[in-house]
Amino acid sequence: MGGELGTRVANLLEARSEVEAISGMDIDPPRRRLRRATFHRVDPRQRERTAEIVQAFGPTAIVHIGTYEPNARSSPTSAMERTASGTVGLMAAAAEQGNLDRIVVRSGIEVYGRRAGAPIRPDEYVTPDPTTPWGSSLLFAERMAVEAGEVTGAVVTRLRLAPLVGPHFPSPLGRFLRLPVVPVSAVSDPSFSVLHQEDAAGALVAAVLAPFDGPVNVVGPGAITALQAARMGHRVPLLVAGPGWRAARGMAALAGAPVPAHIHELLVHGRTADGSLSGERIGFTPQHRTRAVVRHLYDWAEVTYLIGPPDQEAA
Repeated sequence: MGGELGTRVANLLEARSEVEAISGMDIDPPRRRLRRATFHRVDPRQRERTAEIVQAFGPTAIVHIGTYEPNARSSPTSAMERTASGTVGLMAAAAEQGNLDRIVVRSGIEVYGRRAGAPIRPDEYVTPDPTTPWGSSLLFAERMAVEAGEVTGAVVTRLRLAPLVGPHFPSPLGRFLRLPVVPVSAVSDPSFSVLHQEDAAGALVAAVLAPFDGPVNVVGPGAITALQAARMGHRVPLLVAGPGWRAARGMAALAGAPVPAHIHELLVHGRTADGSLSGERIGFTPQHRTRAVVRHLYDWAEVTYLIGPPDQEAA
């Protein structure tokens, strides 16, 4: 509940009269004011504390957004640990509740992987085969949620979101695309799709109100390439191939935009998915096209430092 996405979901749920009470937890406090929800500041690796909170609240629904993307809010190692430990602790505690009827888990289209011969635009009927640590973490969270659902009889909606990008949103892809010089593949210019943070929040809330037992791809319509994105943002594209990516990723990290494995995979092999069933399955369709989301990212103004008048006493 502490991140941009979790806080927004809490705000949207607070506005729903059919939602009786809301409780959440995270490593950081919420980004916006909460009117009805209760927040607990807990590191997901504190399983006992997580269990205490869940058991005391006795939820009928769980929205598990605690899948931490590497280099978004946490380092790759911490992200994997928090995702794994938090998911196990949450689902184990939830499985002991007799009144749980729905679980919504934030996953991603990274679960499909980009192995040779894999579908370029997979739908929900494609078997997940992750090829990066982030994809594997997401699939682990899905499986833990499904197991909890089997124990409790709860409906489990696995929302496979396209990479999230948006102003003020902690996204490794967003930081990368905003670099003054953007490394792009010299061998090919594969396309990828993204999802606006507001559409991600809307999909999570829709899945709570109209749960679907199974996976749902949620993808911003259309696609873009890294070269097209760089030109849209008036960045300088830097053509990179083979071993050159090692140096490019190192320079990006020094500039404050680390490139984890799943982002490197996106830049080299692309990442899209078929999200045409989201309207049918959860009654939600993303409103922001991929190109519009990227344009919005670049329209977000840089920090402007204001210089006031000289200090007269100092003068």
